[in-house]
Order: sequence, then structure tokens, then C-alpha cells
Amino acid sequence: MNVCFVASEVVPYAKTGGLADVSGALPKYLARYGCDVRVFLPLYNMVDTRKYDLRPVDSMQRIGLQFGGRWIHFSVWGGTLPDSNARVFLIDCPELYHRGSVYTDSADEYLRFALLSKAAIECCQRMGFAPDIMHCNDWQTGLIPLMLKTIYSWDRLFSRTRTVLTLHNVAYQGVFSASTIDVVGMGEYRQRFDNDDLRYGIVNWMKTGIFYADAITTVSKTYAQEIRTAEGGAGLDRFLRQRGGAVMGIVNGVDYNEWSPEKDAFTKYKYSINDLSGKEANKQHLLQRVNLTYDPAAPVLGIVSRLTDQKGFDLMFDTIDQVLSRRNIRLVVLGSGDERYERFFSGVQTRHPGKVCYYKGYSNELAHLIEAGADIFLMPSRFEPCGLNQIYSLRYGTVPVVRKTGGLADTVQQFDPTTGNGTGFVFRRFSPKELYWAIEFAIHTWHNRPVWRQIMRNGMRKNYSWEAQVQQYLRLYLRLTS
Repeated sequence: MNVCFVASEVVPYAKTGGLADVSGALPKYLARYGCDVRVFLPLYNMVDTRKYDLRPVDSMQRIGLQFGGRWIHFSVWGGTLPDSNARVFLIDCPELYHRGSVYTDSADEYLRFALLSKAAIECCQRMGFAPDIMHCNDWQTGLIPLMLKTIYSWDRLFSRTRTVLTLHNVAYQGVFSASTIDVVGMGEYRQRFDNDDLRYGIVNWMKTGIFYADAITTVSKTYAQEIRTAEGGAGLDRFLRQRGGAVMGIVNGVDYNEWSPEKDAFTKYKYSINDLSGKEANKQHLLQRVNLTYDPAAPVLGIVSRLTDQKGFDLMFDTIDQVLSRRNIRLVVLGSGDERYERFFSGVQTRHPGKVCYYKGYSNELAHLIEAGADIFLMPSRFEPCGLNQIYSLRYGTVPVVRKTGGLADTVQQFDPTTGNGTGFVFRRFSPKELYWAIEFAIHTWHNRPVWRQIMRNGMRKNYSWEAQVQQYLRLYLRLTS
């Protein structure tokens, strides 16, 4: 099966969030099952072409495409995804992609990803590569399904192509002025866009993809249901409901070669479900690394996150100081984002010296150390399409405290003291009171060490590897093309 996979970010080349993790892993595992996978993304100026052995593709240099009366030229660099047979092609257009970041607030943001979308199709034409599946991701590639049905419908290369659009987060939809339809070369197909949007002078790329993709996936089963409600759909719920069975949820997989306590390259002490002794040693190492005092009687709570409204840290404003004042615990926070959350965690560190470390920014090493060394992992998200850190935490025996939403609801089961079943502590309503209850329940249970080890092992037995999750994509692809 031929799969063309188009995304705005792909690990290890460019990453701002979970989209990059999926885009770097799913194609790799599809290739292992015999698919001919070709991945397309922009060549941002942050990408180190030498590090990843990327080279110019001789047959695809200085290709011109017309946008709104002017020509934009791009070239293509090629290579393979690390540890994979999947081929990767990066679209080189310094005019649009050399801006120091993956996404911008520039007026031509739509043009940056219109070029990516058209370039991926044009490259398939030049390679004579007929995709069975064109797998699009988020609003940045939302026009591709309509492009294939209109401006590229003449090319029989795509006559059997079916499109999949994966929605990683419906909060970001790609809404632009309706005048951009003409600039991207789709003016004669204006009637194919949403009429209500056009009356307001706008066009919504994600909505357009929802209209025309053959299948729509999102990154967890619960999130697939939530986005079909007025509360969770960010204005797209009606259109997603209209697509009926074309919408489905598939939980993201994780790469256990990178994220597992047995193999972690960043941790000093390895451990496993059968020998948990390295967990405590990693806790000591983590606390030493962040200059907090180790106390065997104090559980460590960890957070690794973008600090945004979505992640639910508002709930901690009225809870975490109370917990820290009452309990002998340690808190290690890694992340950056909105200034009010950064100020909040800096203040928590100041108010509770010796008990809290806030590391502003991101460190891959520290992220791994927190997963391996913390006892409890906090994810109080307002909404969470999938989430990866709670899945990493399960693997490391770091028990998650999560809100019952999206992928968190699909991957973490409430611990039941009467049966010993469950993998974490789950609260339902988005309220400080419920978060406080969940944290207190977790800390109280941690002091019963045999029970806690049972919860750890329950989580460590779960399998959310890409080896398991890729099967669901393969079944979808086969259904669409059979």
C-alpha cells in the first residue's frame, strides 16, 4: 500500500506538540508492515540537514507554483526517517519557512501550508507515486482532500487515492479571509466551501477537510465523541456529526524503545515490572538533579507540560499550596507557555523552598528523569485530545492523576481499593475541589506501599505501543481502499 503522509511537524526534524510525535512514529511503523510511506513537511531553517543526512533531490529543484498572480519556487530535500524505511521529503522554500519557528502570526500563514499541500501532491506527480492513502493532519493540510477532488482531479495518478484527515486538536482550525481562496488557486471552486463562512468573509481549512476527507480520525475514542458535542466541538460538532461513521478515534501509540524504564537512555538506573528497585534510585537522582532534598517518606509529584489554558493548571491555583502546606511531598514541574502559569509555578517554588522545583523551558533529559523518578504524575487537563505523558507514566510506574476527558479517559482507569484494579486517580468535573480530592487520594494511597506497587504494575502492563495502535490505521486504510 502506498501512503503519502503530510504534516506541518515531524519528529525529529520539527516539533511543537504531539502532532510531531505521531507524524514521526506512525509512518515508521506503517513502513515496517510493508507500506511504501512518503512523508512531507516543510524544511524549516531550524532543521539540521547534515545531522539527519538530508540531501537535495536532483529531479525536484526550483519547482514553481503560482499563487495569486506570483510564482513561488521550492526545492525538495530527501532522506529516511531515522530507524525506518519510510522516506521523508522536506519542502525547501526559505521565503516561507525560514522564520525561526514552525508556526507564526504572519498574514501569509495560510500560504505557508497551501504550498506544503500543493507541493506534496506535485512531488507525487513527479515521482509517479500513486498514493492509495493521502494522510493529512490538522488544518495545515485540510485543503488537500478538496484539491484532489478539484484542481488535481484530471490526473489519473490519484484516481484510486482515498484521503484520511487526522484531527489532533480541533481548537486550532485555520480560519482565514475568504480572499485566500483565490490566492491558493481554488477560486473557481468557491462554491465547494462552506456558504455560511463565505457570507462572513472567511474560510475554515479544518472544516473544509472534514467536508471532503474520506475518513476523519482523531487521537482517542473519547475525544472523537467529545468533538461531536457543542461543548467540545469548537463549532465543528454539527459537521462532525453529519459525517457519522466516517469519524473515528484511535489512541496515539508511543515508542517504548524511547519511553520505557528498561531502555531509557537518560536514566541512570533501569528497572522493570519484575524489579522495581531502580525506581527509588531514580527518584533520588531526580531530586539531586533539581536540588531538592530526598526523603524516603515523601512522594514526588511530577508535571511535564506546555503551560496553556488547555492543560487545566487553573485548578492548581486553589489547591497545590494547600497540599504542599499539609503534606510532606516534593513537586517537580517542567514546562513553559502562558506567562500567568509560569508566574504561578515560580511563586509556588518561592513559597515552598526545598519542596518545589520549577524548570522553565523544556529539557528532554529532565522529562525522562521526571517520568522515571516521580511517584505521581499530574495532568488536570481542561480537554486532552490524546495526551502522551500519561501513557509514558503508566509505563514507568508513575501513577497518573488525570481528569476524565479525551485520551486521559481512554488510557487511565480509576483505582478501586476494593478490587485492586485500576491504573490511576481520575476526577470528572473541572473543579479545584475534585483535583484536590484526587491528589489527596493518591498521596494517601502511596503510603500503603503494597497497594501502590499493585497500581504501578497495573499500569506497566498496559500496552499502548505503536506496534499495537498501527493495526487500527492499517484496518482503516484497507477498508477505504477495498
